[in-house]
Amino acid sequence: MTLIKWSRPNALNNRNDIYSWPYSIFDEMINSNAGGNASFVPAVNISEKAESFYIEVLAAGFKKEDFKIEAEDGTLRISGEHKEESKEEGKTHTRREFRHGSFSRSFSLPENVNAEAISARYENGVLNIEVPKKQVEQKQIVKEIKIS
Repeated sequence: MTLIKWSRPNALNNRNDIYSWPYSIFDEMINSNAGGNASFVPAVNISEKAESFYIEVLAAGFKKEDFKIEAEDGTLRISGEHKEESKEEGKTHTRREFRHGSFSRSFSLPENVNAEAISARYENGVLNIEVPKKQVEQKQIVKEIKIS
């Protein structure tokens, strides 16, 4: 199984002088958290046993309804979007916080995967995905070979 690498475009200014680093750090904080929106790449563990591949995605704070898992054309796509709003009724707000985060990861699947039987479960902040391998039937051919 191969991880398809993706990198986010650099949102920082292209200042090339010695004074640019404080502005770049400030721009990074503003651009990555503007309006409480954040995009991140969750940590992933991939393991293989004889019968299946196992993918563990660390995504604490999500609910199972927040995930979308698709297998298409040899690619497994895992995405999630989390929206949370905290507000207190009956008070005049001086501050209201919204939290929103999303991610998307893609993996190339080998040909020996049974995409129809992929299963997933979410517990304790970890999305566990099992990607079963196809049972390959090996035909036994008995052929007598004559010695010349």
